[in-house]
Amino acid sequence: MPATAETRKWDFWIDRGGTFTDVIGRDPQGRLHPRKLLSENPEAYADAAIQGIRDLLGLKAGAAISADAIGDVKMGTTVATNALLERKGDRVLLLISKGFRDALRIAYQARPDIFAKEIILPEQLYERVIEVDERVRADGCVERLLDIAACRPAIEQARADGIDAVAIVFMHAWKYPDHEKAVAKVCRKIGFNQISVSHEVSPLIKLVGRGDTTVVDAYLSPILSRYVQRVAG
Repeated sequence: MPATAETRKWDFWIDRGGTFTDVIGRDPQGRLHPRKLLSENPEAYADAAIQGIRDLLGLKAGAAISADAIGDVKMGTTVATNALLERKGDRVLLLISKGFRDALRIAYQARPDIFAKEIILPEQLYERVIEVDERVRADGCVERLLDIAACRPAIEQARADGIDAVAIVFMHAWKYPDHEKAVAKVCRKIGFNQISVSHEVSPLIKLVGRGDTTVVDAYLSPILSRYVQRVAG
């Protein structure tokens, strides 16, 4: 079937790994075109995925890519995985219920070697912790009203110090999220660009599992967002 105006577009499937980036392009006639590039080659191009698309479209280096020529771009990437392994995520502020400052650090006290005399705890992904005076019991009863005013100066100072990502983790918020929602609203007003809230990220009963996932989300989401925006641009 000859290509019409609506179908004269390329579709791309991209796997961006740590060493190589594989690009499969499907032209308007339905033919597949493979391309393999080094994921990091700053002397030749700024981004392997974009360069692969440019190569398959027959564009010269630096030439603009017309959005009209592209249908779908689907990508799998290890950008976030690499950032986690190399500890190169964004700086994160952890806001947690008062009294649980060290809950994620202590975790479940798992000991792979029960006879080890020196316990080496994993490095935490959050840079700073602020306890928020609030408490909701497991049955939803508010034991302590949320007092955001008491810790707001510390939160504002963290933002002023350059921390742009915040993870909010409160007790039993997976089922009763009002306090988390209120604090998230304040953080948006203060100017945090990445706000990860546990009841949205991972609504699990257990505080540690929910908290760890929320911190990872705050740590890595900005990196993925910036990369997606760069490719989209």
